[in-house]
Amino acid sequence: MSTTVIELTDMRKTYRTGDVEVHAVNGVSLRIERGEFVAIMGSSGSGKSTLMNMLGCLDQPTAGSYLLDGVNVAKLGRADLSRLRNQKLGFVFQSFNLLSRTTACENVELPLFYTNPHVPLRERRQRAINALEKVGLGTRLYNHPNQLSGGQQQRVAIARALVNNPELLLADEPTGNLDTRTSIEVMGLFQALNDTGITVVMVTHELDIAAYCKRTIVMRDGKIIRDEPNTTRTFASDQRAALDASEQHADLA
Repeated sequence: MSTTVIELTDMRKTYRTGDVEVHAVNGVSLRIERGEFVAIMGSSGSGKSTLMNMLGCLDQPTAGSYLLDGVNVAKLGRADLSRLRNQKLGFVFQSFNLLSRTTACENVELPLFYTNPHVPLRERRQRAINALEKVGLGTRLYNHPNQLSGGQQQRVAIARALVNNPELLLADEPTGNLDTRTSIEVMGLFQALNDTGITVVMVTHELDIAAYCKRTIVMRDGKIIRDEPNTTRTFASDQRAALDASEQHADLA
């Protein structure tokens, strides 16, 4: 089995506004191997969000090729793309996107309703419970989103992304709405998931968040201008310990 999860060759996305062409993604070639943890960075308008949408099969490139786990995405119709997203990808968003009137467990079950072949009710529930336990929410299965903190809601969103055992986890600014401690906890969870072999690609504009990843890609004007490993990587366990020590010192002062 190939170790390459993502392979982009000269991928482009062009939008036309009147007589003006905007090259949102402009000739990107990229390989991401199984088990990597990659941050994609760039200022507003750099193309990082457009690239993420194409990686998630939510948008089609204007030109170039995209192989996802060896499958040529450009040749797939709408139904096949939907099936590929459901089977291969997990999505985590900044705004959580949880249904307010359903429990944590029911929110996590949602992707399983669209799985083909059909997943029986008992198996759906057990897989949702397993995913919530994996993110440390085994005691919050039947809480509604308004009964959970922001960090807990993001954990529910991560569990929902994991419930179909995806090849690739895509996260778009996953700490954007979280405080410092909760951001550290969420990044620790991503690091732990990555340690189990899950490939993670994350869009962020925060340098301190990108530092948790193994590799950083920086975009500008639709192009990759830098792609390098993180040689001074941040680990959530160290950051938690430092924050605890700082808060304890403040309490004693």
